[in-house]
Amino acid sequence: MSLEGFITQAVSPWMSEEGPDSDIVLSSRIRLARNFQDYKFPTLYSHDEAKAIILKVQEILQQTAFEKFGQMELLKMDELQPLQKRVLMEKHLISPNLADDSTHGACVLTVNEEVSIMLNEEDHLRIQCLFPGLQLSEALEAANEIDDWLEDHIQYAFNEKKGYLTSCPTNVGTGLRASVMMHLPGLILTHQINRIIPAINQLGLVVRGIYGEGSEALGNIFQISNQITLGKSEEDIVEDLKSVVSQLISQERSAREALVKTSHIQLEDRVFRSYGVLSNSRIIESKEAARCLSDVRLGIDIGFIEDMSKNILNELMILTQPGFLQQYAGGPLRPNERDILRASVIRERLKMENDKSQN
Repeated sequence: MSLEGFITQAVSPWMSEEGPDSDIVLSSRIRLARNFQDYKFPTLYSHDEAKAIILKVQEILQQTAFEKFGQMELLKMDELQPLQKRVLMEKHLISPNLADDSTHGACVLTVNEEVSIMLNEEDHLRIQCLFPGLQLSEALEAANEIDDWLEDHIQYAFNEKKGYLTSCPTNVGTGLRASVMMHLPGLILTHQINRIIPAINQLGLVVRGIYGEGSEALGNIFQISNQITLGKSEEDIVEDLKSVVSQLISQERSAREALVKTSHIQLEDRVFRSYGVLSNSRIIESKEAARCLSDVRLGIDIGFIEDMSKNILNELMILTQPGFLQQYAGGPLRPNERDILRASVIRERLKMENDKSQN
């Protein structure tokens, strides 16, 4: 796939697939941090060393193929426009840190965008696999296959006692970050989330917003991931996270059932008011759009709204981000112009969904 393909389609191909518990778990992600043995970490390396790392990965891609994951494309950050990098970040294909890099970074993407390998971010390599729904074990298996393939050609920085060596001490050991993206409107509306988050933190997990550390939980979407990478196996880290996520799924479903039982008409009114706002607004800010999209997705999941795809939340949450809107417009937009275009894009997408359901 060309760069244009990666930045013009809002929904990655893997996002269109149905995953386990996808009414609540939007996606599962595994990320492995790895470093070359004979190079300084990115905090200290030279420009030439950074270039050598990219060249080495290019050589691997040219010399070998990984048929299971299909064609892979290498994109260099210094060859991309700021807007193009922002779009890749909004799709979770690269991190905000890599998007800010203008000289040393690169990424390798598969055609279906299930696999992303970031080069010269906080570590030399960040191997990322994304799956729909609750599929942490499947994502770990895929990430390990990519890891083994690269390790056939790269000498990793590894210590027998400490495990994989990384720029940040919190990643030393397995180098593994496992995370899930969860839609939790029921726990928000029943005011349970404020007591649940501290309990999750005490279990060695962390709860963040949609774009990770320092970001907001827009549209009632939370990212839950492990904090501990040393002293546990990859499988144990994943199983611990799955256990907590399974409990959250159960609590969210119970919260939704309680809302339908005790506040049915109020909840239905909220859902359809939000649908009305999205269907008719001529100007809408990103936070309001995210809140309304969350309400509509909840309405789809509990059966208030029929004949509408669940993927509409995934798609519009990305399509209405600042980078995508400006990509769609063909250039920079002022905040007010983005709010106007956002409203127009949402109206058009909902109209398409309505026309499809009537045919």
